[in-house]
Amino acid sequence: MLIGELADALDVPTETVRFYERRGLLPEPARAKNGYRIYDEQALARLRFIRSAQTAGLTLAEIGGIVATRDEGTAPCTHVTELLESKLEGVKVRRRQLAALETEIEALIERSHHLNPADCTDTDICHILNTGS
Repeated sequence: MLIGELADALDVPTETVRFYERRGLLPEPARAKNGYRIYDEQALARLRFIRSAQTAGLTLAEIGGIVATRDEGTAPCTHVTELLESKLEGVKVRRRQLAALETEIEALIERSHHLNPADCTDTDICHILNTGS
């Protein structure tokens, strides 16, 4: 298939396919006599993998490491599991941070309901956020 067909199959721009090639995530495709890139099912599977890995939160550098491990003939499953566990821990940390932020914002909104804008001084800027007073 041609680059446009490959890109359309996964709803990505053709420039994305070229970018992945430049990054070494997709192997250099065969070329037709007219110079057009010719992709096979393996390229389609690789592109699906890249998109799936990105959806799971993996970076292109991490994906590159996984692909390189596979290209060396080793199944990267243990490495992928470790990466995913690390991503999950990061998500849990961010969720805790977001929960704390949610609580803080709710408290500030509640505070705003009890403050009079007329009491705000020039040095306060906005006394809703000036919790030191």
